[in-house]
Parts: sequence; C-alpha cells; structure tokens
Amino acid sequence: MTRVVITGLGAVSALGLDVRAHSEALKQGRCAIGPLANIVTEGLVTKIGAEVRGFDGASHFEAGKLALLDRCAQFALVAAREAVAGSGLGFRDGLGARTAVVIGAGVGGQLTLDENYYRVYGQGAKRLHPFTIPKLMISAAASHITMEHGITGPSFTVASACASANHAIGIAFHMVRSGSVDVAITGGTEAAITFGTMRGWDALRVMAPDTCRPFSHDRKGMVLGEGSAMVVIESLERAQARGASILGEIVGFGMSSDAGDIVLPSADGAAAAMRAALADAKLAPEDVGYINAHGTGTAANDITETKAIHMVMGDHAKRLAVSSTKSMHAHALGAAGALELAATVIALREGFIPPTVNFTAPDPQCDLDYVPNQARAQQVEVAMSNSFAFGGQNAVLVLRR
Repeated sequence: MTRVVITGLGAVSALGLDVRAHSEALKQGRCAIGPLANIVTEGLVTKIGAEVRGFDGASHFEAGKLALLDRCAQFALVAAREAVAGSGLGFRDGLGARTAVVIGAGVGGQLTLDENYYRVYGQGAKRLHPFTIPKLMISAAASHITMEHGITGPSFTVASACASANHAIGIAFHMVRSGSVDVAITGGTEAAITFGTMRGWDALRVMAPDTCRPFSHDRKGMVLGEGSAMVVIESLERAQARGASILGEIVGFGMSSDAGDIVLPSADGAAAAMRAALADAKLAPEDVGYINAHGTGTAANDITETKAIHMVMGDHAKRLAVSSTKSMHAHALGAAGALELAATVIALREGFIPPTVNFTAPDPQCDLDYVPNQARAQQVEVAMSNSFAFGGQNAVLVLRR
C-alpha cells in the first residue's frame, strides 16, 4: 500500500504566526488564552479566548484581494503558503491537475456574517458588498488556495463541527494513498471569535470563565480559539524521488458516528473511531506512545475520552502519554484537528510531548498521564490525534515519526 508522508507544514495560531513560533510555544507550555481584544465584550458572559494576535492581513495580501477574504480564509492562505514553500513544490507545470485541496472548517466566514448582520439588522443598511456571499461561504478558503497556487484537481471543504479538520486530512490522506491524486494540501481553518458567535457559545453554558483546564478536577469548560494549520502530503516514493524533507507519515484514519445525542459525547463512538484508525494503520494499541487528545476541558468530554482510551488501549493506557494542546491554543473548532496535527507532527519530529497546561489536580475519573504543565522530552514513534465533534462525529488520525 502507498505510504503517505508530510512534506510541508504551515500554521497561524494564537501560539504564533508560523510553524516555528507555534512549535516554540508548545515546548515552553505557553498558554495563549487571555482577555479578548479584537471584539467588544460588553454584554458577553465569556470575555476570554485565544486570539491570533499581531496578524495583519494587509501585510500578506494586496488591498483588492484582501477585500474578498474573510479572516478565516486569510489564515488558511498564509498557512498554506508556508506549507507549500516548505514542501518545495510548484503546481503550474502540470502537477496542479493531480493535486487536491481538502480543507476543514466548522462555520467559515463568521466575521463577515456577523458584520453584515449588524449592518442589516442594527444599522438598517439597504445594500451590502456584492461579494458578501463569496467572502463568507465555508468553501472560500479552499477555492482561494487553488487560485493562488494554480491547482485544478479536486477541491472541497469538509464541515463536521469540531472534527472538520481531521475529516478533511483523513480524506485527503486516503485520496493520496489510493492514487486518485499525487499531492494534497489539507488542513483546517477557523476565525469564529465574533460577538454574535460568542453569544451563541455563552448560551450553551460550556464555556470557562478563566482558562481551559483539560482533565483537571476543577475544570470549568472550554475556551474558543482561532487559526489555521495546513500540510502538504504526497506518497513516500514521490517525496524520496525528489529529495524532499519528510516531516512525518500519516499511517491511519478512522471515523465513526455516535448516533446518540447532538451535544453529549459517547465513549463507544470515540472508541470505534480510534479502533478504526489503528486498523487502517495496521497497528496494535501497544504501538502508540502518545495521544493528542480532543481534551476540551468540559465536564463530559474529558471523562468520556478517558474512558474511550481505556476501552481501546486496555492495560497500555496507563503507559501512554496523553495531552491536550487546547489548554494552550484553545478550541479552534473546525481548525482544531489541524492545529493538533501540527503539534503532533512537531512532537514526533523533535522528540517531546506537549503539555496539558493549567493542570491542577486530576479528576478521579481522569486517571491517565496527561503530561501536566511542562513539556516532556520523550521520543515517540507513533502518535494518535483525536477529534470528537458535536453530533457524534468522530475522526482520528494516526501518525508515525
């Protein structure tokens, strides 16, 4: 079977504006959660988040193009540029027709939507910008990536809430592995920190008022983040033939549906996706050394995920390192899996386990090694990255160093 490797990686996150900054913050265990600065918070219950600070779209795009790009698409384009540059590939010599762009996004252009709803309902505007719809549509980022790089192969967006990026990456992985395309640019993007969106999350009553503490006994909920991460993937044979630098290998992908509740997670559903990913990778539970957990910091998720890990890993669960990088970059919704894939690739490549920061004391029902508060020097050969979304949509990736 064709082996699929990562030859390019790009990131724009609350931890930093490129992969190097993202990586250093993970090693340092730096938490990017703080008071929201980019939106008005008067009237909001939740006034914290993990914003991408210092990002200036005008430094990346000409004014005419910038006017067509929601913040969500801007993040994706910048992350994709970094990934493509790192891969050393060009797509205008015929490779573009054999390249796919598969992007995950949970909600798409929320800033554009929020601003225009305010203009219509708050200010009584009679007209909106003629490109409002192309700017806010959830598939905009994927389309702009194809246009910027001259890619004419398959291009689409996957929307499965918080599992969107993992689903997108997994589908792209299977496309390359099957030979339907030679190369794929894949990942996730999200920029959903807007006043209207935050009001919606406040209503769910799952938001932490201070910070994100996954697996801790005193955790109070999740925190919203934003950003994008992208990878370039291709066959091992192709990468070796052109002398590409190989950052890691994707070896398995598994999916499942809980078929249960629209918001409450299921250990059975999560476990099914994890088992499917291991089966796809042809690996045993004992082969896995690290799990980048979904780890949202909510009461239900952390206990459910811990139970699922026990169900799949058996006695090996106690020997695993498990951490939630959402404790640092928060929950970026449709981009979460991509930011966590980036963290996992970096961890495998550089020989450390990212920590679960803000950790106090464990919940008695969360009894695994969560790598509390400080990164750990540890070489791991195989890692798993979990994404479990509202609606019971589960997607799990397995990577090898």
